Amino acid sequence: MEYLHTMVRVTDLDASLHFYCDLLGLQEISRQENEKGRFTLVFLATPNDTPRAKAEKSPMVELTYNWDPETYTGGRNFGHLAYRVDDIYALCQKLQDGGVTINRPPRDGHMAFVRSPDDISIELLQKGDSLAPQEPWASMPNTGSW
Repeated sequence: MEYLHTMVRVTDLDASLHFYCDLLGLQEISRQENEKGRFTLVFLATPNDTPRAKAEKSPMVELTYNWDPETYTGGRNFGHLAYRVDDIYALCQKLQDGGVTINRPPRDGHMAFVRSPDDISIELLQKGDSLAPQEPWASMPNTGSW
């Protein structure tokens, strides 16, 4: 068995690409437009996974954008996506500066949770040892559900 990808439905492709690519740092690997089915698929991978994703089509996140408006509920029921990051504080600052709420700040220098524009929970885990606690993260409370 081999992990290939996780699919999440998105309601605004541009907002989702801004979040996943510009803020979170994923890279677009491929895009498929299906006129008959009226949807767009965009496959993303982390920079470290990009060579493997291009060669093997995994591991990736698939954003599915249905052209006809739909309302999706229960994003929390999905669970979450998790990414290991080089500097959790720097990424959380970039996300916050980009307008993203840090739902569970990295108080411990190890773990944080944020939400995508479609309310998908994203877990961020510090690569290697936890970073020393630092402000403003160490005293920042949780915001909303994560």
